[in-house]
Amino acid sequence: MVDCTICRTEKSVKVDIETKLIHSGFDRNLYHGASSLPIFQISTYHQKDPECLGEYGYSRCNNPTRQALENAIAELEGGQCGFAFASGIAAISSVFMLFQPGDHLIVSNDVYGGTHQVLTTVFKQWGLKTSFVDSTDLAAIQKAITPQTKAIFVETPSNPILKITDLAAIAEIAHSHKLYALTDNTFMSPFLQNPLELGFDIVIHSATKYICGHSDVVAGLAVTKDAELGKRLRNIQIAFGAILGPHDSWLALRGIKTLGVRMRAQQENAGKMAQWLSEQQKVKKVYYPGLKTHPGREIHFKQAKGGGAVISFELESTKGAVNFLRSVKIPLVAVSLGGVESILSYPVTMSHALMPRLEREERGINGALVRFSVGMESTEDMMKDFSQAFSNS
Repeated sequence: MVDCTICRTEKSVKVDIETKLIHSGFDRNLYHGASSLPIFQISTYHQKDPECLGEYGYSRCNNPTRQALENAIAELEGGQCGFAFASGIAAISSVFMLFQPGDHLIVSNDVYGGTHQVLTTVFKQWGLKTSFVDSTDLAAIQKAITPQTKAIFVETPSNPILKITDLAAIAEIAHSHKLYALTDNTFMSPFLQNPLELGFDIVIHSATKYICGHSDVVAGLAVTKDAELGKRLRNIQIAFGAILGPHDSWLALRGIKTLGVRMRAQQENAGKMAQWLSEQQKVKKVYYPGLKTHPGREIHFKQAKGGGAVISFELESTKGAVNFLRSVKIPLVAVSLGGVESILSYPVTMSHALMPRLEREERGINGALVRFSVGMESTEDMMKDFSQAFSNS
């Protein structure tokens, strides 16, 4: 049987992240010197010898375009094996399939709503047990560990309150108990934060967001720190089949090349908007790691290279938030984040709609909360637009 496991076996020349973004994956040679890898829109491959199959046999197992993306994300995150999935939640769910019925996971209590949903429905029915714990409280994490615990899964900054978890401390706790340390790194991207370097075993991205960056692809990525864990996840990827198609893989590769310039510009705009929002009378509270008042800011800047480009802010009431969202002109009011355009989301009806109301409110996710994915537009224009919208809230 052909071993479809493909991991990086050679370390690249050490270069800065800006260079890696442009030259990770296959960006030249092999294909007539083309500067962009072709889209191999292929399902199957001719075999010269039926008893000794070649590297490529069937595109569910491997595809040259998808492989280039998987190699690229592995290199950017400093891991051994990369994986490209059909969506961010497909990547997360495939990682959860590493575990068995009866196993126990400790998960940040304010994770993305889709992660909460899949754990409390599909994987609960499957027999996987989950404890949702405030991952900023290391003592609470320690207390939640049982003999059945197999992993700790965290987000930092969290979605949507942007709570900060100490990644190095979580990795140390996990490994001292022989657990896996897993994280969703979507908000930061590999440009700003690299959890594997801090001791994590698997890092996951919804590549739909910053990695692709143009709101035109749905994709998920995962990277394992070592090859052995990578083999296990590769077997799940192949067996379950939630793989990313070649065209979307090519779009993700294209998006990676501009990740650095986009993140710099969007992060700069986010800093300006966060400060401005904190000065507005209609804004009750602003959540943004770049603000000096943000809880966990010191920890965040020890493990990340910037505050990112997501802000959440709370208005005075549910009615005020709804009227504000109905009145803005420039940003999209939509699900998702990370595009070059600004996107305002309403967590209670969007990202966390399926989380029970009481659980949402316990986590600070109420009807007055708005999540703001800051784009690349003029901040002056955005401030004017928000000002007129606030007047209607």
